[in-house]
Amino acid sequence: MSISEAIPFLQTLQVSSSYFSISTVVAISLFFALLCACIIVGHLLEENRWFNESITSLLLGLASGGVVLLVTKGQSSHILVFSEELFFIYLLPPIIFNAGFQVKKKQFFRNFSIILLFGVLGTIISFCLVSAGSYLLFTKIGVKSLDVQDYLALGAIFSATDSVCTLQVLNQDETPFLYSVVFGEGVVNDATSIVLFNAVQSIDLSDVDAFTALRLLGTFLYLFFTSTILGIAVGLLSAYIIKTLYFGRHSTDREIAIMLIMAYLSYMIAELLSLSGILTVFLCGIVMSHYTWHNVTESSRITTKHAFATISFIAETFIFLYVGMDALDIDKWKSSKASVRTSVAVSASMLFLVLLGRAAFVYPLANLANCFKKRDQQKTEFKQQFILWWAGLMRGAVTIALCYNQFASSESTSSLDCLLITCTIIVVLFSTLVFGSITKPLIEALLLRHAKPAVSDATDFASLEDLRILFLEEGDRPEQDPSQPGPRRSSLRLLIRHPTSTVHYFWRKFDDKFMRPVFGGRGFVPFVPGSPTGAQDVDENSTDRQST
Repeated sequence: MSISEAIPFLQTLQVSSSYFSISTVVAISLFFALLCACIIVGHLLEENRWFNESITSLLLGLASGGVVLLVTKGQSSHILVFSEELFFIYLLPPIIFNAGFQVKKKQFFRNFSIILLFGVLGTIISFCLVSAGSYLLFTKIGVKSLDVQDYLALGAIFSATDSVCTLQVLNQDETPFLYSVVFGEGVVNDATSIVLFNAVQSIDLSDVDAFTALRLLGTFLYLFFTSTILGIAVGLLSAYIIKTLYFGRHSTDREIAIMLIMAYLSYMIAELLSLSGILTVFLCGIVMSHYTWHNVTESSRITTKHAFATISFIAETFIFLYVGMDALDIDKWKSSKASVRTSVAVSASMLFLVLLGRAAFVYPLANLANCFKKRDQQKTEFKQQFILWWAGLMRGAVTIALCYNQFASSESTSSLDCLLITCTIIVVLFSTLVFGSITKPLIEALLLRHAKPAVSDATDFASLEDLRILFLEEGDRPEQDPSQPGPRRSSLRLLIRHPTSTVHYFWRKFDDKFMRPVFGGRGFVPFVPGSPTGAQDVDENSTDRQST
C-alpha cells in the first residue's frame, strides 16, 4: 500500500473511531493509572501503622481531584462526579458477594448472636437516634426546610458503616473476635441501612399517624426476610445446577461463568423487586461457598477464589479513589450557597450523632450479651467494646451513594440538597482519614500490647463433640424411660446454655441428612472423571468437620 493510498485509510479509521469521547478516555486512563499507583503504594505501606490502602486511595483521589481542578482552572469538574448507578450496579455487588464467599463461617456463626444484635437491632437504634437528633440540631442551626422523610433518610444514611477500611488494619489471627464481629456487623449493617432507606422511600409519610411506625417496621421485616430467602434460593439453585449437570466435564469456564452470572443475577433480581441486593448477594455468596464451590473442579475452585477476591479488591480501591475525587467537585460546593459556619455546624452535628448513635447500642448490647455468658473469658471486655465502637465510626461509599439517591436524584437539586451532600462528604473524609488512621495504633495500644494468652472467643462455645457427649449424658441414655420428658428438658437446657452450638449441632445433622445429598458440598459430591479425587474430598470433609 502506497502512502497516497494509506492516507484515506487512516482518515476513514479516524472517522470510524469517533465514538470514543476524549473526556471518557482521559477519565478511564486516569483512574487506571491511579489504581496502579494505589496498589504499588499500598504494597509499600503494608506494615505502616497509620496508613492502609483505603486511606492511600482516598488521598490519591483527593490529590488527583486537585490536579484536575488546577488544569481546568476550576471551570469544569465533570470527571469528578460520583455516579450512584456505577456504584450500586457495578462496584458494590462484587465486594459484598466476595465478603460472603470468603467469610470464615466458623468465626462468623460463632459470633452470630452479637453480629445480629449489632447489625440489625443496633442499626435500628442508631437510625432512630440520628433521625431524631438531626431534627433537633438542624432546627437550632437554621436548617428547617427538610420534611419527615428527609430526616428518616438521614438516619438510614448515617447508620451505614464502612468496615472495609477497618478490616484492612484488623488482623484475623491476632484479633479473631474483633475481626469477625466488625466484618459481620459491617455487612449486615449495610444491608439493614439500605433496607431501612428503601422502607422510608416506599412509605407515604405525608400523613403520619400512630400506625406509621408499625408500617415502617412491617416494610422493613418484609424486605429483610424476602431478600434473605431470595439469596439462599439462588445460591441453592446454582449448587443444584452445577452438581446435576457437572459443567466441568467439558469446560471449567462454564461452571465459573455460571457462578459469576447467577451471583450477579441474584443482586439484580433483588433490585428489580425493590429488595435489598446487598443482603441477597451476601447470603448467596455464603451458600455458594458452602455448596456450589465444592461441586466444581479443583482448578475452578482455585480460579474462583482468587478471581472473586481480585475483582472485589479492585472495586474497593476504585470506590475510595472515586470518593476522593468527588470530594473536590467544585460545582456542588458552589451550588450549596452555604457559609463556612453553616457547613461546619451541619457536618459537626452529623459527626456527633454518628458518635452518639454508635455508642448508644454498642455498650448496652455488648453488656447485654455478657449477661448470658457465664465465664469471664467469654465476655466482651470494655477495651474490646471500645474498639467495636471506634471501628464502626467510619462512613464510606454506601453513605455517599444513599445521600445522592435522596438529595440528588431529581433534575433540579436545591442549595439545601447540595449542602447536605457536601456535609456528608466532609463526614466521610474526616471519619475515614482520622478514625481509620488511628485504629491500628489504638488496637496495638489497648489489646495487643498486653494481650492475654486466652482469647475470649476461643472458648465461647462448646465443641460439637462436647455437645454430643452432653446429649448422651443428659438425655440419650439407652436405659432412660422413653415415656419421661427428660430428653426434651435436656435439649432445652442445652439450648439455653449453649444456644449457638446447639443450633449448629442440629443444623449439621439436618445438613448432612437432607441438604448436602441434594445440593452437594464438601464430601457429598460423587466422583466424576476430571473432578478432584475422592480421597481429597474425604480429607477436606474431615477437616471441615473438625473446624466447624
